[in-house]
Amino acid sequence: MWWLYALLSAVFASLTAIFAKIGVSNVNSDLATAIRTIIILIMAWGIVFFRGENKGLQHLSKFSLIFLILSGMATGLSWIFYFKALQMGKVSQVAPVDKLSVALTIILSVVFLGEALTIKTAIGAILIISGTLVLIL
Repeated sequence: MWWLYALLSAVFASLTAIFAKIGVSNVNSDLATAIRTIIILIMAWGIVFFRGENKGLQHLSKFSLIFLILSGMATGLSWIFYFKALQMGKVSQVAPVDKLSVALTIILSVVFLGEALTIKTAIGAILIISGTLVLIL
């Protein structure tokens, strides 16, 4: 079932790029990021409260909280740079370069999480990197 959620994520990420490019046309990219973040905040907390998942807050460890905060900071920086890139460049070039994160994530998961690097995964990462280079050069 994970692949269905991943596919939906890809569809909505694609729509995010299109909607964001249109949205930042006459708006400061940082302001656009802040507006987008408020919407995400409302949606995420709405889902948490609607599903009664807010009870999990009391069971959050300090370790998990630290890494969730770091993840949030990385996400925020990613969005800030993504919106600035969208404002300056073509969405058809910015979005694929942004997806270079897939190859970087594969590398980092091997280095920091000790995940196994299979031939298939390595070839996939190389193809992603190669495709990105083709698009930006």
